[in-house]
Amino acid sequence: MLPRSLTFTGLCAGLLLSVNAFALSLGDLSQSDATGGLKDALTQGAQVAVKQLGVPGGFSNNQDVRIELPGNLGKVAKKMKQFGMGAQVDQLETSMNQAAEAAVPQAQALLVDAVKKMSVEDAKGILSGGKDSATQYLSKTSREQIRTKFLPIVKQSTDKVGLAQKYNAFAGQAATLGVLDAKNANIEGYVTEQALNGLFEMIAKQEESIRANPAAAATSLAKKVFGAL
Repeated sequence: MLPRSLTFTGLCAGLLLSVNAFALSLGDLSQSDATGGLKDALTQGAQVAVKQLGVPGGFSNNQDVRIELPGNLGKVAKKMKQFGMGAQVDQLETSMNQAAEAAVPQAQALLVDAVKKMSVEDAKGILSGGKDSATQYLSKTSREQIRTKFLPIVKQSTDKVGLAQKYNAFAGQAATLGVLDAKNANIEGYVTEQALNGLFEMIAKQEESIRANPAAAATSLAKKVFGAL
């Protein structure tokens, strides 16, 4: 039988070796593992964001991304509510959020495609970047394509309820009076931009969650990569 002191020393040495084995850094990961783990996490974040937003109430019930009338027009809307015209304002805002909810599912394929096209150099920059660097990469590489997909869907949704004509007439007058930026005087453009902002905000929240808690990542490779950051 081994002396107790030797047994204890061996146990300590074994524990230290175990700790070192799990205390990985990015430098310990192969380029393939680092890129693969990041792609897994980004795909997960994009899919969760689309799933959360692309359903009834996805925008309207989420105060972080709910679409309301813009700028000074929003202030006018609050006054309208005070004077008993709240139903008209609510109809406008409900329809705007429904249009965004209808459009968002179209983003998933484009987001996943952007992830697949990520290079090793892209991955290095993301993993060594800021807390939302992955989200910024997706925005840079897919935002314009998603905008192109969103616009006709938003237009179709808003046209169904006659929202476009109501908003454009209302907002056009407000822009003429100088109480609204001209860029927000077109309903399709405004709702599309707000839908994009909401989508990437939710992706950023997913990225932040995985960075803070790598165990929340869906794959073992993603857990390994973000655990090494």
